[in-house]
Amino acid sequence: MIDSVADAVTCMTQASDRLRGLTQAVVQSTWQAVYVPDLTPPTQSAPWAIAPVNERGHVAWAKGQQVLWLRQVIRVPAALDGYPLAGLTLRLSLLWWAEVAQIFVDGRLVQEGDLFDCAVRLMLSEAVQPGQDFEVALRLVSPGHDDGALVTSICLYENPQGALEPVPEPGFVADELTVMLQYYQYLAPEKLEAIAHVVYDIPWGARSHRAAFDQALAELRDRLRPLGDLLKQRTISALGHAHLDLAWLWPIPETWEVAERTFQSVLDLQAAFPELLFGHSTPALYAWLEEHRPEMFAHIQQQIQQQRWEVIAGLWVEPELMIVQGESIVRQVLYGQRYCRDRLGDYSAVAWLPDSFGFCAQLPQIFSQGGIRYFATLKLDWNDTTRFPHRLFQWRSPDGSQVLSMMLPPIGVGIDPIKMSQVAGHWEQQTQVQESLWLPGVGDHGGGPSRDMLEVARRWQRSPFFPTLTFDRVHSVMDRLAASSTSLPVWQDELYLELHRGCYTTHADQKWYNRRCEEALYQAELWSSLATLVTACDYPAAALETAWKQVLFNQFHDILPGTSIPEVFVDVNQTWQAALETGQDLRDRALEAIALQINATPPVANARPVLLVNSLSREQSAVVALSLPDTDWTAVDHQGQLLPAQLTGAIDAPKLLVSVTVPSVGYCLLWLVPGNSVAAPTASDRPDHWCLENDHLRVQIDPETGDIASLYDCQSDRQVLKAPGNQLQAFRDRGQYWDAWNIAPDYADHPLPPPTLVSIQWQEWGPLRQRLRVVRHLNQSTITQDYVLDARSPLLRIETQVDWQEEQVVLKAAFPLAIAADVATYDAPFAAIERSTRPTTPAEQAKWEVPALHWADVTQADGDYGVSLLSDTKHGYDSQPSQLRLTLLKAPLWPDPQADRGYHQFTYAIYPHGGSWQAAHTVHHGKYLNQPIQAIALPGVGDTPTLPPVGSFLELPDNLILAALKRSEDSPNHWIIRTYECHGQSAPRVDWANLGLLSAYVDPQSVRPVNLLEEEQALEVPSDRPWAIASVNLRSI
Repeated sequence: MIDSVADAVTCMTQASDRLRGLTQAVVQSTWQAVYVPDLTPPTQSAPWAIAPVNERGHVAWAKGQQVLWLRQVIRVPAALDGYPLAGLTLRLSLLWWAEVAQIFVDGRLVQEGDLFDCAVRLMLSEAVQPGQDFEVALRLVSPGHDDGALVTSICLYENPQGALEPVPEPGFVADELTVMLQYYQYLAPEKLEAIAHVVYDIPWGARSHRAAFDQALAELRDRLRPLGDLLKQRTISALGHAHLDLAWLWPIPETWEVAERTFQSVLDLQAAFPELLFGHSTPALYAWLEEHRPEMFAHIQQQIQQQRWEVIAGLWVEPELMIVQGESIVRQVLYGQRYCRDRLGDYSAVAWLPDSFGFCAQLPQIFSQGGIRYFATLKLDWNDTTRFPHRLFQWRSPDGSQVLSMMLPPIGVGIDPIKMSQVAGHWEQQTQVQESLWLPGVGDHGGGPSRDMLEVARRWQRSPFFPTLTFDRVHSVMDRLAASSTSLPVWQDELYLELHRGCYTTHADQKWYNRRCEEALYQAELWSSLATLVTACDYPAAALETAWKQVLFNQFHDILPGTSIPEVFVDVNQTWQAALETGQDLRDRALEAIALQINATPPVANARPVLLVNSLSREQSAVVALSLPDTDWTAVDHQGQLLPAQLTGAIDAPKLLVSVTVPSVGYCLLWLVPGNSVAAPTASDRPDHWCLENDHLRVQIDPETGDIASLYDCQSDRQVLKAPGNQLQAFRDRGQYWDAWNIAPDYADHPLPPPTLVSIQWQEWGPLRQRLRVVRHLNQSTITQDYVLDARSPLLRIETQVDWQEEQVVLKAAFPLAIAADVATYDAPFAAIERSTRPTTPAEQAKWEVPALHWADVTQADGDYGVSLLSDTKHGYDSQPSQLRLTLLKAPLWPDPQADRGYHQFTYAIYPHGGSWQAAHTVHHGKYLNQPIQAIALPGVGDTPTLPPVGSFLELPDNLILAALKRSEDSPNHWIIRTYECHGQSAPRVDWANLGLLSAYVDPQSVRPVNLLEEEQALEVPSDRPWAIASVNLRSI
């Protein structure tokens, strides 16, 4: 009896299961196994034994690239549960988790796969006969990092050629009933009882008479056909896809091979299946094809013109987006979009980022200014704590810009009607939108759609009990969503991934290279632009573009995060180094050209000129070290005034420390004068205590531990710490499948003994700099730290060298603070973001390790006092109301078993300050730590100098940061200046007629606002919104 919806659900579920049993046979428990490394199927004399099936229904075996052979003879029965099978096709459906999978039928290799191409519906016979035998053998190699598994093995008997008329096989009807049940449970549950009464009438007793039973199923489908209209009102728009990581568990050269195979497969399938539309991202990949496979690239261009191949790109690669500079993201968009326009027909309106590990808050503004209207990802479905609340939403950045955003369906999937209807149903229930997206195709390691997927899709297109299934473009789907979705939820925050928190730290060499390359290219463009304006020298556009594209490629989301195999880093470290050298070389050439235009008249005889350069958009004061030929030198400014100085360094490599101030985006000349040496400090001059002190700070180092025993703010007359600072805290970091990606959530429960002090001694002591060295041991590792306090400096630098030899250990530096704050503020791309130090919601609690670029800060709620923790290459932080911690190192074993072992050098700094972080200029101090004043010995002077001995090319208000000064991509006599507002406050207007020295070389009347693609747009000049990114185009005079 069917008296309720629950009864109806039970009836339909049981009927579906029983129908499947008539044409589907699970053969998972009948495999025989043997462990031998053979490359061909072992003989019957091998020690075969029945393969055990675990509690999950898997045939599992040990990790470590262990070879498992499985075999069984599949014999076609006359019937399944009485239903005759003769004449049906037979496919063997397999799903595995194996690094290598090879399938042999009757001794012949017929199919291969891997971790990503991990499923097959293998045709064994197009028309079976009872008693027919197929000897199937599987050679499976377990992953190195995880146990292997054969997950499912099912024999599928189907109608020949996928015929649905007069009736499909019972297993297909079962799936149709399941799909109907899924939809009607939430769309019209009141009709389920009526459907179930029809299903209840299936004449099971007739199943041994196939014609009669099939006729009964045909009549059942006819009776239910009108109810299929509700499903047909829904649309599933499919786009063939092949997610292709540019590097991960394979080296980069293999990526090109996989791309070529994947794209050729797609082009071949499009010839056989005219309905197939395919979409792919990554202009960097198309650029490789254009250069190395021009015929294939031309074929793809034809398919794009015919709208059969969709470019869903927007960015040069699918990059890491939480720990790169905002300007790097701009260049991802600029170079990606220009390539799409110039080579592939048009800009991409979609930022396609299915797999990046989190998304910074300013992306909507960057996308909006880069011609991108839509954003798509699925990565937040990986959250380990909460489920992201929206599938379709407006994502709004701090300045108010927004993009229509969607959570994608899974990638790397086939045409699975039940899973498709589940995903589409959940989408509709959350969004009230009846159209959903599906992305069939093998992914991660390429692959794309298969012939079988497309044949199955055609079959389900003809079913009256499935949503309208069609191939379509993502742009078209998003356009329809934008037109029909007028009232959507708004998300105004970062999109933080509650997983993969170790990516901020793992493979520190990648973080170091990225930071140094970003700085080098910023400086190279800046000074090359100024050199071209001042001296009319050639602008190195091609070299800069090449270097930028090398950096952008290496920012891919499995390279910069440090989550690839060792071979990847061997390759990319070469391109990092090439980009770094290019940037440094171009910067130095430009500065040399500018230097020849500076009035370098010696204030005294025999003086040697030194040019000090500040690349930042705020005046910088610092102690600078100048290399000397010997110790008999002093320093004077351009007017001949003696500068405060301190001699340091070894006898054979002396250096002179001088205290200087250099204007913003500017320079100043000083002169080394021979014959008057600065008195070098002797051993007797060094104190017998361990205290560093200047006008701002008094720092006491504990001689027993090497920690900061006391940090006293002399300006505010207060103790900064409530307990020893710079505590080096080590923890076990084990138990994570995603070893390099993650930090174990329970790491704090597994502390290791603190490092032991080896030595403490003074390295420098004088009026300009004090340096105290502390050496500590942690297990097999040695940590050497110099506490450095410069005259006039409000921050204490901790210059660190580590010989790191740990395994699965995470190392943090902790600063317990004598203040309390409800939020911590973190430096982010083109912004700063607040995160709670007193988390209450699950989403807040999930942010127990968070990223930052240059600094993090806790400031009291009254804004009276705060402390910033700055870093030159470290990105992982955690905070409590009275503590800041910086994550220094990790030591994962997979996928790179030697990740981070070896030598590291980095600097972080503690900066106590009165007032807010804005008032204390924490943003600028973070920049100073990363881009200090540079000293350049001048080779000579020019014949007709035009520049003064001290000058600033560009002066900006304090809350505007210069992000780029570069030549226009399209106009050689036009220049782009890009700034961003860094304090969350309105920015004063820039006086373009009084920029500094630059004003003599550009026409202030030519200023035009442009977007990030350098196209003119109707905006005020400049935008004064808080957090606004503003770009202008100026013409040179």
